[in-house]
Amino acid sequence: MKTKITPQELRSYRWFGSDTVRSFGHRSRAKQMGYARADYEGKPVIAIVNTWSDLTTCHSHFRERANEVKRGVWQAGGFPVEIPGMPVNEIFMKPSPMMYRNLLALETEELLRSQPIDGVVLMGGCDKTTPGLLMGAITMNLPAIYLPCGPMLRGNWNGQPLGSGSDVWKYWAEKCAGNINDEQWNAMEDGIARSAGHCMTMGTASTMTAIAETLGFTLPGASSIPAVDANHQRMATECGRRIVEMVWHDWTPRDFLTIESFENAIIADMAIGGSTNAIIHLVALAGRAGFKLPLTRFDELAQHTPMIANIRPSGQFLMEDFYYAGGLRALLNQIRSLLRLACLTVNGRTLGENICGAEVFNTEVIRSLENPVSAQGGTAVLYGNLAPNGAVIKPTATDKRFHQHQGRAVVFKDYNDLAARIDDDNLSVDENSVLVLQNAGPLGGPGMPEWGMLPIPKKLLKQGVRDMVRISDARMSGTSYGACVLHVSPESFIGGPLALVQDGDVIELDVPNRKLQLHVSDEELAQRRAAWVKPQRHYERGYGALFSERVTQADQGCDFDFLHAGAETPEPEIH
Repeated sequence: MKTKITPQELRSYRWFGSDTVRSFGHRSRAKQMGYARADYEGKPVIAIVNTWSDLTTCHSHFRERANEVKRGVWQAGGFPVEIPGMPVNEIFMKPSPMMYRNLLALETEELLRSQPIDGVVLMGGCDKTTPGLLMGAITMNLPAIYLPCGPMLRGNWNGQPLGSGSDVWKYWAEKCAGNINDEQWNAMEDGIARSAGHCMTMGTASTMTAIAETLGFTLPGASSIPAVDANHQRMATECGRRIVEMVWHDWTPRDFLTIESFENAIIADMAIGGSTNAIIHLVALAGRAGFKLPLTRFDELAQHTPMIANIRPSGQFLMEDFYYAGGLRALLNQIRSLLRLACLTVNGRTLGENICGAEVFNTEVIRSLENPVSAQGGTAVLYGNLAPNGAVIKPTATDKRFHQHQGRAVVFKDYNDLAARIDDDNLSVDENSVLVLQNAGPLGGPGMPEWGMLPIPKKLLKQGVRDMVRISDARMSGTSYGACVLHVSPESFIGGPLALVQDGDVIELDVPNRKLQLHVSDEELAQRRAAWVKPQRHYERGYGALFSERVTQADQGCDFDFLHAGAETPEPEIH
């Protein structure tokens, strides 16, 4: 740990400490809010970036948690200031919350840079808030600690546990097939989301908060606690206390983030059967820290990491069960032989120290390396002439008969085309067909929406079909499942090979050999490319125009190219 700094070395001292007319203004306006100089003088100013809103359902308890963080900051001798951060919610934001992850990251960075902030507690949890907040914090590089919102309680329907997302897709298919009536469906709606907190399956939210903990951004065990458990309140206060200590020792993200930290995060992702979205977010996070994470490295680590978390959608249980079984600390302790245990974390200790002694209390929920759910990690990376820069699939959530499959393409030009034709009884499709969705990537969506779990045509649902191969340049909810090939790169909107696929083309999926191949000759593809017409971009003004001009492709993390690690942004002058 670094040597303790003096009060004069606090970043906020530049605003409050000097004998200038500007500092007079800063101090007088603090008094305007009822604060005396003794409240902040010589103390770390701690920002609490709170992504609460009335439309961010996962964070509905955050107003209370912010006060609990403040309590910890006051107890440790700091000065807490709550600052609203953009609530990037998964449920209501259109066309895609992924489009706004980078805006939250940029906002977080500038909130911290432009104001008298010495350290920050970041409050998030809903899918894109975790990477967005962490990306901004890594770039700004002030002492930062992350407080995940925690998973919601398990759902309940007629005594059956329900998992958000996963069971929605499962039972919607049954409703479309005529096996569930409206009354039953409405009863499920009443029981599937019963408390504050993010999805209680191993979706993107659970995956990214687990990754944040493995990277070292949270206190030990923080990612597993259910949102409404009293332990979550105590964790919030502990975060407030710890961030003050971090400021005094100038303990910043770049002091503990290494390439080994990111590889630990990949290993954890594979062991929990995490969301495919984690790949995009980890690439972006690493880029902010100055590290490159090629997709090949994800696949290398996946092939040597058993999946041991038996959580939906790849397993049986839910996040509440995971917590009672020992949580992430216990899981990481099970795979400690695969991890770089010397990596440091926000509490100043190593990952190895933080997980030491953590026990598994239910070996069905958290398996051992000798009895895994799957011998390999939850995500595979595919290459071929259809995905020169890579594509991903979640084999553990896929019917195994599709791991090696050839079928004829049924192509949809965009989501509107899909919505208009997928349930047409005259659609030429059978259970061996390969559904292809074009123009759903970072630029094509726009914002790479979660359209990758293409619906099964109703006429096939009625025949008992519940899975088939689906390919797109979109993402898929981490709560989703099925033989869905995602993140095809480069995307079709910019002329990637996916744009050239036509109805009837034979596509080969070979997961064991990591291959995604379009069986069309190079000569034919060249002719199709010559005839291809570039689509018109979606936005000509506003944030959408900035996104369209500067976002990178999926294999590069979909970050803005000008926000990658590079030259430092200068500190603001206090004039």
